Amino acid sequence: MTDTSNTRPADREAQAPRQSRVHRLMRYIPLIAPVLLWAVPCWVLLHTGQHWPLPVTLAGTTLFALGLVGMPLAMVHGHGRRQLDRAAIIGDTLLGASWVLFTWSVLLGVLLRTVAGVGDSQDRARIVTWAVLGTAAVLLAWGYAEARRVPRVRRLDVQLPRLGAGLDGTRVVLITDTHYGPLDRTRWSARVCETVNTLEADLVCHTGDIADGTAERRRAQALPLGTVRASHARVYVTGNHEYYSEAQGWVDLMDELGWEPLRNRHLLLERGGDTLVVAGVDDVTAESSGLAGHRAHLAGALNGADPDLPVLLLAHQPKFVDRAAAAGIDLQLSGHTHGGQIWPFHHLVRIDQPALAGLSRHGARTLLYTSRGTGFWGPPFRVFAPSEITLLVLRSPQRPPTP
Repeated sequence: MTDTSNTRPADREAQAPRQSRVHRLMRYIPLIAPVLLWAVPCWVLLHTGQHWPLPVTLAGTTLFALGLVGMPLAMVHGHGRRQLDRAAIIGDTLLGASWVLFTWSVLLGVLLRTVAGVGDSQDRARIVTWAVLGTAAVLLAWGYAEARRVPRVRRLDVQLPRLGAGLDGTRVVLITDTHYGPLDRTRWSARVCETVNTLEADLVCHTGDIADGTAERRRAQALPLGTVRASHARVYVTGNHEYYSEAQGWVDLMDELGWEPLRNRHLLLERGGDTLVVAGVDDVTAESSGLAGHRAHLAGALNGADPDLPVLLLAHQPKFVDRAAAAGIDLQLSGHTHGGQIWPFHHLVRIDQPALAGLSRHGARTLLYTSRGTGFWGPPFRVFAPSEITLLVLRSPQRPPTP
């Protein structure tokens, strides 16, 4: 911890205005971002030397202006107090489309003009426009199909040095970030659960962000989770989105569906004479939600567990791994990042999280597996960030060699 007791008053006075300026700038981001997302593609596609016929320029500019006004309005009506699903679908779709158009307007606009020399004439400028529109159309169509399909199963072996030989081969299935929402995905949910059941899991985990909306409102989409099978247990922890929509309702529904809500507690998985501690914590945003008893409390989750036993921890956000590593956790399972969901948003995710996807090591002993998520949030697109159902096969260093 840094000692600031000797900081000179003049230094503190100099830091305060800088911090206040940053905070003021952050308040303007929700206003600036939509303008950039729509204005930049409009400029690149219509006003950088193409010399389109006037009706084309006016019609195109009008469409971008409608997007700029319509997207925030739709999102406010869809995700605000009124919670209108149709408005949410429109706003989310416009957000995803504008992000893809913005990204490729910048990349192809710069690349084709500066590297390839395109854009020095009217015809070449129009090539840039059609290249951007074609790329965006292909990516949005592909990204929509990727978001709506049942995720592929990703299988990997994870060796845990403290895992007993009796637990070797334990099959842990991870689903997360299903985000049941405005688009009705009841059939998709059932197909996901059918896929999980083909994996013959010992333990099935859901690491939060079940839905966008209350348990009462999204109940039909979540009900197939009750059909999931596991030989030992089905366990669940809250994600940050539960705390936007009555988290306790989701805890109660998962309990009703036969899942064990691991709210700062643990259970024991026994197999072949060996034991694995399976623990879970509330999301790190839980305490700020104001809900009584909701907070991320690792010590509480491990209370009463034998410290010599290996620990599998469920925590929604990868950044909890700092606390997990300090406590000597063997393996943490997380979601939250969606792998960035729509490239290149993953660069922004990495500012907040220590891992984007896959297996990573933290500290001397702790492994972290971060799933790209099973569903999608908001924009119904996944671009270069495929969804997944994850099968982790736990391996012990004491297992007998394969003949």
